[in-house]
Amino acid sequence: MSSNQYIKLATALPPRLQRFFARYPPAAILPPQTTTTTTTSAAPTPAASLSSAASGIHPDAYSFANPFQAQKHPVTGRWHDPIFSLRRQSEIVKLAREHGVEELLPFTVKGTEERLRRRAENGLRVKGTGVGQKVKGKESERTMKARLEKRRQAMLNMPQMIQTWKERGHGRGWKKWPK
Repeated sequence: MSSNQYIKLATALPPRLQRFFARYPPAAILPPQTTTTTTTSAAPTPAASLSSAASGIHPDAYSFANPFQAQKHPVTGRWHDPIFSLRRQSEIVKLAREHGVEELLPFTVKGTEERLRRRAENGLRVKGTGVGQKVKGKESERTMKARLEKRRQAMLNMPQMIQTWKERGHGRGWKKWPK
């Protein structure tokens, strides 16, 4: 795809996605010289990090870290929350999916591919939905078949019960009613 096609595609996106891609451009559309690679040298010195913090530029500002994942600060070792919450990640992914640019987003657990992979790996995770399993249900639901069968048998035996009731009388200790 040429740069003109990318520009035309970018102007057709909603403002929220335009702002996202302006702030976090995908590696697929960046020229190779603008992406920086992290070296395996020692961690930056505290003085260097303080001078860059004083100028308002984070030392890793140009490495385009994933805004959807927590990041470990290189100097302090403390974890920083993702820039976008899970709810906002989901909204961005849905917008990108609607406009056909989801593959340009950085990795997120809310992405379609990741959701499908987890569904295939874990299943529905509802007890009783596996092969040969039954959902527990409420007690009345679990005993319903037995109660209905008992009721059906009682209805089948009803004519004989009525006959024996008439022959013996109207119950225990009652006299027969006069005709």
